[in-house]
Amino acid sequence: MAKPWVIKLMILSAVGFVLALVLTRIGWLVDERQGRQAEAVQGVEESLAGAQTLIGPVLFRACAETWDEVQLDEKNGGKYRRLVSEKREFILSRVPTVLQVGGKLDHEARYRGLFKVNAYAGRLQLDAQWASLDGLTAKPEHKGGQITCGGYRVMLATSDVRGLRGVALRRGEQSLTVLPGTQYPSYHKGLHAELGELNPAEVNAKTPLALRLQLDLVGTQRFALVPAAQSTRLDLQSNWPHPSFGGRFLPNQREVGEQGFTAHWQVSELASTAARAVEQAESPEKLEHLGFEMLDPVNPYVMSDRAIKYGLMFILLTFTCVGLVELLSGRRVHPVQYLLVGLAMSLFFLLLLSLSEHLSFAQSYLWAAGAALSLLAFYGAHILGGWRRGLGFGAALGLLYGALYVLLQQEQAALLLGSMLLFGVLATVMVLTRKLDWYSLTLPNEKAARS
Repeated sequence: MAKPWVIKLMILSAVGFVLALVLTRIGWLVDERQGRQAEAVQGVEESLAGAQTLIGPVLFRACAETWDEVQLDEKNGGKYRRLVSEKREFILSRVPTVLQVGGKLDHEARYRGLFKVNAYAGRLQLDAQWASLDGLTAKPEHKGGQITCGGYRVMLATSDVRGLRGVALRRGEQSLTVLPGTQYPSYHKGLHAELGELNPAEVNAKTPLALRLQLDLVGTQRFALVPAAQSTRLDLQSNWPHPSFGGRFLPNQREVGEQGFTAHWQVSELASTAARAVEQAESPEKLEHLGFEMLDPVNPYVMSDRAIKYGLMFILLTFTCVGLVELLSGRRVHPVQYLLVGLAMSLFFLLLLSLSEHLSFAQSYLWAAGAALSLLAFYGAHILGGWRRGLGFGAALGLLYGALYVLLQQEQAALLLGSMLLFGVLATVMVLTRKLDWYSLTLPNEKAARS
């Protein structure tokens, strides 16, 4: 017949398996809520505007070349020649010599039910200067070709035109009419304006072509600017205190505080391929960019998911504490009582998830941990035979919950802290059981025979 302690270990293993299934189901619930969060973001983007990426301003002209080409007449056996008129259309473009962008994009929270989506709104000013119009005059590529070009245009491309709530374009004191669409290959979403005919001889470093564009911009979560100029400077402010700076270039200077952030970028064409790529009309996905993203530092679903990953380990540590008290005090604890303790700890993670949708994560963790610890301390006082043991059991669990919170906050040091925690628990168990006669627990008959 199997030993009682072997049977109990087998039962406790089955209990652990059941609790693992419970934690897995709660993890699926977290995934489902994350999916609904993503749907909320998509819903806001569809009704407001998506993440914004600005390209430009870019100066360009639409041109065409026509020429006559001699071909053999195949219908007459190739004995006769005929003239065929050929035509090709192309775009000549020029990025600014200097592009300065500045403004403020403040956070505006949008909601879809319980789910918050980070959006922004504000005004940007783009000052662009062209010190030369070189490259905007074409030469024929075919013998006898004739080049015709339209007037000069300027365009600004954006990833979501619905976010353009107001636009004003000026050339000096002259206001220019802004038209929808860029009229530019590869970048169709945006705006353009007609500049008419320009005299290239009048545009130089001393008297550059200068345009000022003011945008009232709305977007969701992320803002980016393609540094399509020989020299690009971006000065950005926001009241969002948790920016994630991304893209190809990080800010040269930045200040981040509780009231928001200021950031300054300076990019030269020597360090970026964006200017050449835009002039060659490469796809937007291939363009380098700079900017920021409004990320929540404490995403409730990410934090809940990380907490659940530690769930089974903490339940096993709790079982270790109960088993240790059971060994040292001689008080027997039934496997059903182990199961109830494990279920109480599993429900902590469900409470944490549900509360975090209404409260901050810190408050949610405090309330969920307080509820679980109160129940476990009360129940522990009865299964362990006294309030002192119950309160001690609750205090030990309180240390575990405190350690878990620290692990969740310190993502980069989580492995180190977790390893130290496990080592500390093992050391405590070894110290408390150093004088325990394990044979007296597993082989009581052998002890009696020795006596």
